[in-house]
Amino acid sequence: MVPLLLSCSPPQVSGTVFMLPPRYRFIRPIGHGAYGVVVSALDVKSQEKVAIKKIPRAFDDLVDAKRILREVRLLRQFKHENIINILDILPPPSLATFEDVYIVSNLMETDLHRIIYSPQPLSMEHVQYFVYQVLKALKYMHSANVLHRDLKPSNLLLNSNCELKVCDLGLARGISDVPNLDLTEYVVTRWYRAPEIMLACQEYTKAIDVWSVGCIFAELINRLPLFPGEDYINQLQIICEKLGRPREDDLDFVTSLKAKKFIMGLEPTQIREMRQLFPTANADALDLIGRMLTFNPKKRITVQQALLHPFMASVHSPEEEPVAEGPFSFAFEAEALDRPRLQRLIWDEMLNYHPERAHETHIAQAGGLGGLPMYDIAAANRAAAAATMTKMDAGAVVSLSHWGFLHVDCLNTPDIVLPEGCLECTLCFILYNHPSMAVLKGHDSVGTSNRVSGHSCATTS
Repeated sequence: MVPLLLSCSPPQVSGTVFMLPPRYRFIRPIGHGAYGVVVSALDVKSQEKVAIKKIPRAFDDLVDAKRILREVRLLRQFKHENIINILDILPPPSLATFEDVYIVSNLMETDLHRIIYSPQPLSMEHVQYFVYQVLKALKYMHSANVLHRDLKPSNLLLNSNCELKVCDLGLARGISDVPNLDLTEYVVTRWYRAPEIMLACQEYTKAIDVWSVGCIFAELINRLPLFPGEDYINQLQIICEKLGRPREDDLDFVTSLKAKKFIMGLEPTQIREMRQLFPTANADALDLIGRMLTFNPKKRITVQQALLHPFMASVHSPEEEPVAEGPFSFAFEAEALDRPRLQRLIWDEMLNYHPERAHETHIAQAGGLGGLPMYDIAAANRAAAAATMTKMDAGAVVSLSHWGFLHVDCLNTPDIVLPEGCLECTLCFILYNHPSMAVLKGHDSVGTSNRVSGHSCATTS
């Protein structure tokens, strides 16, 4: 028997089952990482291809769950052409059983890391346009007092028309909106990490993102990472070897005496000309890279200054460089967020895309079990599943979620006994006997013509 509203065999990617509602038709897997698996799908409603990321068991690790919450909140507020957009958060069967998070976003064709290490030729115009788009996204984010903190080529998604979108904002943090904010959490893949992070500075600024852009800029030109350190000590050594050891008066931002002593203890090196490091780059490109890779963050060029730099003159367009409407609030970061609270907060984010599910929040709060009764129509043992619901309220309002689960809202009306058998027959029985009280999403529930999709049932024949 075909499960209701679900395909016969849900796709599996890297051992992860994707339970997609009928609005989305699986196309193929496109990637997987530490935090989830991504597939491409067709949005039947818009006829557009989308990317769907599944984060399985999202609430097992509270740190990871907090990052998910942070990212979905940021991306819901951010509206910028160079920042990835969340199109949908798929609703789970219920709040009580909320485990996996599915996020639908723009489908991009590749990322900058793959382009850099491909045979694809890159002109200086390509490099200029990619860096310009990253700077536009950062201008918008920084205007909202948000640091990305994890910029790297693989977090810059691309289409074949060279459109770029920044993604993976799970490590983003505010600058000054939360007092005593702990900024010691792991940030930025090592090769793109600003010196002040590795020198144990207590306060990070927008300059950390600019350093990362400088590293990406350099990698685009040479098609190799500029500072491929093996650990943070080696990272600092490579930076000083290539850019020259900073003078002591350029270490005024370093608050740790031990860190300052380490830098001053490195072998003095002559500052190398940028032309030696990037022989194919023009003078404007060399100057901008040098300003982005200034060791002292107080002297490093800002995003706005970079946009006004001569290297960007041919693409710079102020009207295409918007700022955010206001600062993003990270106040929720100060909460003690346990598993139920995180489930509820991400559920609330989902409701921004599915307001029709809002009533379930109140039911979950009022119910002793914390959610609606659920019966998986695709369960292998249908008879056993049906037996669990052979008795229910006659005034039940029955609905079928996009996930293929049968939800029952009990309205405390007199009991009736339902026939045993497959759940499709049970559902047909309810619709047949109580057509005015039955609500089946996407299905005609009027009169005796009710049928579960693809199912012929003697009960309603």
